[in-house]
Amino acid sequence: QAGALAEGGVDLLIFETFRHLDEIKLAIEAARKAAPGLPVLASMTFDTSGLAADGSEPERVARTLRDWGVDLLGVNCGDGPQLSLAMAERMATAGLPLCVQPNAGLPRTVDGRLLYMATPEYFDVFARRMIQAGAAMIGGCCGTTPEHVKWMATTPEHVKWMAKSARMLRGGAAPEPAARPHITMDAPTGSEPTPLGERSPLAAKIAAGKFVVSVEVNPAPGLSPDGALSAAKMLIDSGVDVVNVADGPRATARMTNLAFCALLLQRYGIEPILHVCGRDRNLIGQMAHLLGAHAIGIKNLVVITGDPPKVGDYPEATAVYDLDSIGLLNMASTMNRGLDPAGKPIPGGKTSFLLATGLEPGAPDLDKEIARLERKRAAGADIIMTQPVFHQDLLEKVLKRIEHLGMPVLVGVLPLVSHKNAEFLHNEVPGMQIPEEIRERMRKVPAGPEARKEGVKIAREMLFSVRHRVQGAYLMPPLGKYELALEVLDGLKTG
Repeated sequence: QAGALAEGGVDLLIFETFRHLDEIKLAIEAARKAAPGLPVLASMTFDTSGLAADGSEPERVARTLRDWGVDLLGVNCGDGPQLSLAMAERMATAGLPLCVQPNAGLPRTVDGRLLYMATPEYFDVFARRMIQAGAAMIGGCCGTTPEHVKWMATTPEHVKWMAKSARMLRGGAAPEPAARPHITMDAPTGSEPTPLGERSPLAAKIAAGKFVVSVEVNPAPGLSPDGALSAAKMLIDSGVDVVNVADGPRATARMTNLAFCALLLQRYGIEPILHVCGRDRNLIGQMAHLLGAHAIGIKNLVVITGDPPKVGDYPEATAVYDLDSIGLLNMASTMNRGLDPAGKPIPGGKTSFLLATGLEPGAPDLDKEIARLERKRAAGADIIMTQPVFHQDLLEKVLKRIEHLGMPVLVGVLPLVSHKNAEFLHNEVPGMQIPEEIRERMRKVPAGPEARKEGVKIAREMLFSVRHRVQGAYLMPPLGKYELALEVLDGLKTG
């Protein structure tokens, strides 16, 4: 390959994404034999611990490659800009020109799409740091797009740098390592997050081990929030701890939940939980959304990916999904340390969000669901709020599987109102799994008051059987029947 490329007139041979020194050595030797006059760029990949796959540290890699006669050193692929930048600075001591080509972070799969956290703007920030570190070439690897390259290439300081680098690569000496300013390349960590118990009244109760109850209240479609506000006040007056408000549930359009939560706070002093989903806002919009929420006193978030538009009233609407739930959790937990998604300090300090995440106990692939929950925990999730559970055994099975995470669990409870309601939820609503025996119980009772009574009975049986295994309940009254939530909760905290 090297011989054919040399015959074709290439200017530079690039060996990239190597993980073992002995493998890249074979490539270098083959290139020198086939095309002795061509410059060689040797680029290695490192894991998050800062080691190549053969255990070599970047300093050793750089010295070894230099001694083998390569013309340029490189680091590419890997975990993203922060890691690549850190490895590049450590390789700079060898005194050769450097090439840095990071991935756009690690991908996550959502609805068949690979989503990357690192935006073009974020790449631009790290391109500046790569230049300061003495890089002669910068670029991108997996997940990068022409837009990433455009952002790195078009700022004035980059244009000046490119002219300087071109002179260096045409034969000028590499910058003397000792003369470079020292740039700290560790991933920005910010300050320590606010202790859990100090983030909000709800967080304080959870940190103290108290059993908490949340009920979902959503504004009706249209202009008036009054009915939902009155329902929320009725619930709080009856002993419910907090009210949570969904973010366009089932991809419907209604008053924004941020505005409704603000009204809950302003009119009645009710503590809300704000749902945040990735469907409708890009990264900039999500950042602005969270800053606004924190500024008006909303400190509790439920972070979800969100139902796609095709399940709602406007199936042709564009789904954004810049960030899935894991990306959103990463962003919010980074803000809790006082940093924005680009790693820059947030003016005015840090946020203090309590971060909840979802869990589907009845997921068809429970192993995959738990693996995803583990990634959410690593991304910063504090507590779990499950999808509705209708059977004690199912929840017990899941609780045993997630004990190692040490996360408080609020179990989802939904009182059914009819057999038709049960079949609709089971067959047409994403994430809902209602066992056949429960649907059969609802089928056997007449529609109307008897069916609602049976639905409350089923919900109470499940909730009261597991209340000592969880730290709270998350009730989702169907069809705005909030009085059913109070019937389910009757005697829960005193019994």
